[in-house]
Amino acid sequence: MSRLPRSFATLLVILAMISTAAALLVPVVRSAGSYRSPQAQDGPGTVQTPTGPLTPLDRDFVKRVRLAGLWEIPAGRMALAKGGSPEVRTAGRHLVDGHTDLDRAVLATAGTLGLDVPSEPSVQQKAWLKQLDDAQGAEFDRLFANILRNAHGQVFAVVAQVRAGTQNSTVRDLATMANSTVLDHMSVLEATRLVKFGELSGPPAGTSSPTTAPAPTPGGTQR
Repeated sequence: MSRLPRSFATLLVILAMISTAAALLVPVVRSAGSYRSPQAQDGPGTVQTPTGPLTPLDRDFVKRVRLAGLWEIPAGRMALAKGGSPEVRTAGRHLVDGHTDLDRAVLATAGTLGLDVPSEPSVQQKAWLKQLDDAQGAEFDRLFANILRNAHGQVFAVVAQVRAGTQNSTVRDLATMANSTVLDHMSVLEATRLVKFGELSGPPAGTSSPTTAPAPTPGGTQR
């Protein structure tokens, strides 16, 4: 059998290499072809409701609005009973009235969306209420104005985030109401002229809110 010309043998080697490479490449191409970009979906934990997608942030917001009322209504009642100035008592009245209305709205929202909401304040909120309950006179007024103003200042940023981003119309309505209520409460608390702005906490990172963030207690509780 005659020997193949060197050029022809070289050609056969090249063809064999091309065939091998093609065999290796085909599964990769098929794999790439079978991949589909994810469809536009809601993030993990999001559920569909008749009034739109309900995200974890939406659910957390509803919970926190409920928690706010559970401790701020009692705090407002303390201000009505113990406030040493008309401005503090006025702020207390606004807290009681505003959060009573907002609490009705949040319970209706929770019912519409099938959400469980808290029935008592958090541990931190109970500590704030005890601090206010133990204080008297000018010390009460000062603590009331600063603890409540700090809390409202932080939740204001959270409410704005939910109001701007939620796709659920029921949550959006609640956020709109909460926005007006919180702004009103910030204004009447500032009208006491007791708020120490330099000691207030900044806006919360992410989605945290005043119901879990520590509030300033300037100078501690004095007796």
